[in-house]
Amino acid sequence: MAEHRRRTALLTGTAGFIGFHLATRLLQDGWRVIGIDGFTPYYDVALKQARHRFLKQSPDFTEHVFLLEDAAAVAAAHDAAQPDLVVHLAAQAGVRYSIENPRAYVDANLVGTFNLLEAVRAAPPQHLILASTSSVYGGNPSMPFQETDRTDFPLTIYAATKKAAEAMTHNYSHLWSIPTTVLRFFTVYGPWGRPDMALFKFVKAISTGAPIEVYGQGQMLRDFTYVGDLVEAAVRLIERVPVMGVPASPGDSLSPVAPWRVVNIGGGQPVNLMDFVATIERALGRVAEKIMLPIQAGDVQATYAKSDLLRTLTGYTPSTSVADGVGRFVAWYREHYATG
Repeated sequence: MAEHRRRTALLTGTAGFIGFHLATRLLQDGWRVIGIDGFTPYYDVALKQARHRFLKQSPDFTEHVFLLEDAAAVAAAHDAAQPDLVVHLAAQAGVRYSIENPRAYVDANLVGTFNLLEAVRAAPPQHLILASTSSVYGGNPSMPFQETDRTDFPLTIYAATKKAAEAMTHNYSHLWSIPTTVLRFFTVYGPWGRPDMALFKFVKAISTGAPIEVYGQGQMLRDFTYVGDLVEAAVRLIERVPVMGVPASPGDSLSPVAPWRVVNIGGGQPVNLMDFVATIERALGRVAEKIMLPIQAGDVQATYAKSDLLRTLTGYTPSTSVADGVGRFVAWYREHYATG
């Protein structure tokens, strides 16, 4: 019997937080991984470089460094890889930064996504996966958020561009029969996390005795998702390729006109922000000085994922407790930054 050909995955954003973790898992699972990242200076580039150094220890990882706005480079990398799987994780992230610099989101999240879709159209993979966000639910008042809810009320250009990227992938899925799954992430955290996210900022400040800024008077709710749980869900969904006309359940978000669906990646257990801070304090063994502030422009009061579809498709639901996840982040932070 002939040896089975090794599968190839093309991932964008492999120097990013989630892309790094997913690439690591795929390499462990025996995939060849082609990684694209632009190393933009939105946050500490040294952290991104450290992630890629880790990935490059594997002979099965190939690095490409360019921005997705470079259409020719995107097409060349895709054509050379001929991937079985494409996972589009690269994006300009950050809710608040989108208020300060909206053009960065148009360039990366719209133009970059368009360039990748044009490359994919020429040689469709077995499965295209797009990283999206719970931010697309915006001003939707119903809880928990379900994939079939309306997402017509974005609160920031970040949310608007991610919603537009979802719509663009649906268009290409419909016209070119590209099987596509959109993953809506809910407040992902864990080791190697982004310095602009609350957990990283809180741990850094508390470790040095600096005060922390607690927005929404600490009363916001977030459906925190540990990055390892997200990766497990994403890997299981790779094999759950959407087929038009074959819904997985009555509540499936499967498109009626394309092999395309949306899946929430969240545990469905929102945590109060003050409880989250208390968990960090216990992990560090220190009490934070807190500056209580009103909710920031563009933020939502709560996120809460309905995870029934993920469970139906994969038999899996994120379940890592916030205490365990925060503990793992603190251990990584202390090791990576050599703190006490």
